[in-house]
Amino acid sequence: MAVNPYTHHMLTTRRATLEDTELITRHRMAMFADAGSAPDPVLEQMARYFEPWVQRMIGENRYAGWITSDGTRPIASAGLLMLDWAPHFLDPTGEQRGYILNVFVEPEYRGRGLATMLTRECIDEARQRGVGVVALHASKKGQPVYEKLGFTTSNEMLWVETRS
Repeated sequence: MAVNPYTHHMLTTRRATLEDTELITRHRMAMFADAGSAPDPVLEQMARYFEPWVQRMIGENRYAGWITSDGTRPIASAGLLMLDWAPHFLDPTGEQRGYILNVFVEPEYRGRGLATMLTRECIDEARQRGVGVVALHASKKGQPVYEKLGFTTSNEMLWVETRS
């Protein structure tokens, strides 16, 4: 697949490759750390398992990611994961759903529309793949960004196994 970088002000955005798995993992850790979601040892454990997983997902074309850089410095990223999903009244003929994850922008670059632009890349990719439903989990800070793009709050609930 050809990489078509394009410019957003002085910043460049390109498709993520297998060589970006360490960066994607770092951005994922920073995203959760920024939200105060989990203690560092848990995030470090997650990263050890996440990096080989995301490498496999990119290799299987089930994870499409984008990296925005300021010169050579990567400053933002996001990904779209393709999930097998039963046909649903929201998408009666679809057998897949998109899930946007790892939306991260370095603190000093926030407020410039980068999260919005990267999320649009994910939505465009889902459309190109014929996917009619895209989900994500938003932080409180991220919620207004996604609402402006047409995302609505769902009735999703979680059950989490307690592990010692």
